[in-house]
Amino acid sequence: MSIKKVTQHPTQNEALIFERSQSGRIGYRLPKLDVEPSNIDEIIPAELRRDDDLDGVPEVSEVDVVRHFTRMSTWNYSIDLGMYPLGSCTMKYNSRLNEKVARIAGFANLHPLAPEEESQGALELIYELQEDLAEITGLPGVSLQPAAGAAGEMTGVMLIRAFLDKREGEASKERRVMLIPDSAHGTNPASAALAGFTVKTIRSTAEGLTDLEHLRELCDHGGVAGLMLTNPNTVGIFEKNIREICKIIHQAGGLVYMDGANMNALVGVARPGDMGVDVIHLNLHKTFSTPHGGGGPGCGPCLCSADLDEFLPVPRVEKVGDKYRLNYDRAHSIGRVKAFFGNFGMMVRALSYIYTHGAEGLKEATETAVLNARYVSENLKDVYDKPYESDCMHEAIFSHKNQSKKGVVTLDIAKRLIDYGFHPPTVYFPLVVEGAMLIEPTESVGRADLDAFIDAMRDIDREASDNPQLVVDAPHTTRIGRLDEATAARKPVLRWKRDMESTAKAA
Repeated sequence: MSIKKVTQHPTQNEALIFERSQSGRIGYRLPKLDVEPSNIDEIIPAELRRDDDLDGVPEVSEVDVVRHFTRMSTWNYSIDLGMYPLGSCTMKYNSRLNEKVARIAGFANLHPLAPEEESQGALELIYELQEDLAEITGLPGVSLQPAAGAAGEMTGVMLIRAFLDKREGEASKERRVMLIPDSAHGTNPASAALAGFTVKTIRSTAEGLTDLEHLRELCDHGGVAGLMLTNPNTVGIFEKNIREICKIIHQAGGLVYMDGANMNALVGVARPGDMGVDVIHLNLHKTFSTPHGGGGPGCGPCLCSADLDEFLPVPRVEKVGDKYRLNYDRAHSIGRVKAFFGNFGMMVRALSYIYTHGAEGLKEATETAVLNARYVSENLKDVYDKPYESDCMHEAIFSHKNQSKKGVVTLDIAKRLIDYGFHPPTVYFPLVVEGAMLIEPTESVGRADLDAFIDAMRDIDREASDNPQLVVDAPHTTRIGRLDEATAARKPVLRWKRDMESTAKAA
């Protein structure tokens, strides 16, 4: 009797965990009950109990689970595998030291309801981070409470409204126009609208800068509460007229809010407060190397001038003598914007990053980020259309105009980059650039990786001429090919049903 030898190889065609289910398999054992089992009907009301097919939970062993999720993890791209050139997102390397510090027991295990006298170390850390961010931005008022960049942005706009309402009283109701450039982040007009402002759009010039004449024209119409400006702006260019822009808004009676998403290009080199900015938010995950969080625990500090300080959220962390306390007694505060004091773990990581680098190191990181982006810009400008002549700051922007003549567009280029082992850059944003590719290498990337990325982009350009279908059909090396991403986002299949099993086997 012969035995056929079967060799199993790792495969990307991993079955669903439900399809791996085998009746009777378990990965755990609960201890025997030491009390009489209760009648579930007496404990949980019928209207709160599930009545669906919960019995469809897969029956798998521990090794089944470990192998299943380990295999799937190999499909994901991460910052540990290579560069993540997402423009306007600053996907910089998160130092492992930051994670180690965040796990110090006194920080990680501190209960948010612990009294002040038992939280002095944590309060000191928050206070020191506030002081450092105030020095970095040139704005003395600080709140670390907002839980993300958009929350910090919303907080900043609320500060502007509170300041205007106090200064002008009833007359402030006539000052409800927020000016926002056409290249702004989408959260800017959303935050303005939520705070009760009407948005008017400022045009950009052919150089990619704020149109000063259009700005003056809009201010002449009256009712201007403020300006929301990203600097460097969303096409990666520093607004060289920033002082004049602030002067125009201030003369019109408004305040200047700066979206600090791109502070990775300024830290240690220039301070928004010195430019005339009144309020700013920072993204600790973009500039100070805390995790992005995937919509989870972020931190978007809001900083402001001394004139707006009294409106910041409560509680405020203050130092009195050699002790730290929480001050809730602030009559004009806009109130809380987050439970407790914000996401403390992000603050620990950010301060670790700042202390690790020091003033000189932070400046070097900024200069390296700008150098890397300009290196990419200079080495690709002869093959990809560069819409603006100005030197970029921390991110380089290109258009697909040259490649689209050959039937290859931005999405095709992005998908083909995956075959070369790179995560695609930000695509089709900002909207003011046709077929935009916004590339931000960050300071974390060395020259060898930059050269490999540049070579890949140049190779894709050659493929667009020699074999455009190769690019249009990309990616070729992933588990699945080109998805209908719009339908997947709008109609996601989030739950497995038994009748899907036969469909999956048939496929």
